[in-house]
Amino acid sequence: MKRLGIAAVLAAALLTLLSPLPATAQAAAPPDPRPLTGQQIIHDPTVVRLRSGGYVAYSTGGVIGARLSKDGRHWDDAGSAFAEPPSWWYEYNDTGDPWAPDISYRAGRYWLYYAVSSWGTNHSAIGVATSRTGLPGTWTDHGKVLTSGTTDSWNAIDPALVEADGRLWMSFGSYWTGIRMVELNPATGRALPDPTVHHLATRPDAPYAVEGPYIVRHGRHYYLFASYDACCAGVDSTYRIKVGRATTITGPYVDSAGTPMLEGGGDLLLEGHGRYVGTGGQSVFRDRGRDWLAYHYYDAEDEGTPKLGLNRLVWTENGWPEVV
Repeated sequence: MKRLGIAAVLAAALLTLLSPLPATAQAAAPPDPRPLTGQQIIHDPTVVRLRSGGYVAYSTGGVIGARLSKDGRHWDDAGSAFAEPPSWWYEYNDTGDPWAPDISYRAGRYWLYYAVSSWGTNHSAIGVATSRTGLPGTWTDHGKVLTSGTTDSWNAIDPALVEADGRLWMSFGSYWTGIRMVELNPATGRALPDPTVHHLATRPDAPYAVEGPYIVRHGRHYYLFASYDACCAGVDSTYRIKVGRATTITGPYVDSAGTPMLEGGGDLLLEGHGRYVGTGGQSVFRDRGRDWLAYHYYDAEDEGTPKLGLNRLVWTENGWPEVV
């Protein structure tokens, strides 16, 4: 009886080890975004906490669509950055339609970078405007920062600024061999004359579906966030956000396994789940000592309408970001 009892216990233990893990012990599902109210419709959001208080978000749509919030939870439609498109935008599309803005504060002014292009071409340009307040309707446009043409192997859209070691840099790119970077003149905000175009990330397979870079510094590393796969198809969108890091601003950026992002590497940070389809078009902003990830998703419970997603961004002990 004693020997049989031991055998039964061992058999039960083996069955426990071989049984599927309960849902609570399996890989956790991606976190839902912060609950928001008000005007949530947005695409390619860039968010900043204003020095005057409250928040502003700019986005693709309108003449750079604007949203305002007092608390980061309830958002109101605030029109557009500009009353009408600057005339030079029409060189790049027939409607004067700008894409994927990036807002930052530097040297006593807010700087708003954006792109103008047409779907499926790299005949594109990145422009810049400045404002003392950052509010819609207060922006002065300063024209082109960087352009690309059909003979270039990169696409001048999806700009994002970052400062490193006293120098100003702009990452950008979409398809056309992926993510690139140039140095800017901090006084003008424009690319240096005949700049070196650094290559930061791509994929081994055409059409090189990676775009929308955003770089932040944390500790001794620079972190490159980028959107992979397809946007802009409602509930059929497959956008997801990946990240890699480097010890110097121009790379090489690698994932946690050491695979370079120039060779298709990148750790998955956030992907679609449940009603939150096609998470991407991301940016990162800092608010009272905390980092936040802003992005859009397509709401499967609202006919695929693009909406604002906000999640806290935290850092693990080994220095990698996670969304919560």
